[in-house]
Amino acid sequence: MMPSDGTMSSIVQRIARQALLTFRRPPRIGDAASASFTDNLSQLQDLMTEVRAADLRLEPRRANLGAPQPHHCVPPVTYMHICETDEFSMGVFLLKSGASIPLHDHPDMHGVLRVMYGTVRISCFDRLEGDPRAPAQVGALRRCLFRSTGEFTEESGPCLLSPGRDNLHQIDAVGGPAAFMDILAPPYDQDEGRDCHYYKVLPAAEVRNSGQGKEEVWLMEISQPAEFWCGGEPYPGPEVRL
Repeated sequence: MMPSDGTMSSIVQRIARQALLTFRRPPRIGDAASASFTDNLSQLQDLMTEVRAADLRLEPRRANLGAPQPHHCVPPVTYMHICETDEFSMGVFLLKSGASIPLHDHPDMHGVLRVMYGTVRISCFDRLEGDPRAPAQVGALRRCLFRSTGEFTEESGPCLLSPGRDNLHQIDAVGGPAAFMDILAPPYDQDEGRDCHYYKVLPAAEVRNSGQGKEEVWLMEISQPAEFWCGGEPYPGPEVRL
């Protein structure tokens, strides 16, 4: 069944279709991106630049100034699922004021992130070439490169991650609640070796003979932090059909 005219004209529908086209044949790990992939990714970025909270029927939220609720009752982060295929997943993360999505990875995945409202601080890391790909386990060390920390708003362009660049990041809500639209390709899938792993940055003094360079850091894999969990809530925006 073909989508209705309203659905076809939806910016969310167009983003989903472009994401499907872009990530149907992504570059293999270690290979250079083809001209076709680069062009399709550029078109996806252009569409993500256009989308606004109103297109998702998303109302910016205010900080809760009322009586605090028990920690176990209110998730610091919630997720609105929009769509998912074998090639990609798309949804919206909503962070409460002061909430963080802890430092985590995206194994062999690409990603596109676009802030819908509020301000987020994103700190990005790369796994250094030559770092052995040890089996994921709590306590394992990863030698990485700290790349950047920056603050992003709805006026900022999309943020990209790839298997080799900015693949590990932490996202913090700054100055109030925030939300961002998120595309991951392919989706997380534990059975396919794409589980989400969490990390903490180790002070250099905790790792002997690390040979750290100025921007090199050691990350230690940890269990999901107890103060972080993600709840779900309905997506109010236009339906996506693929």
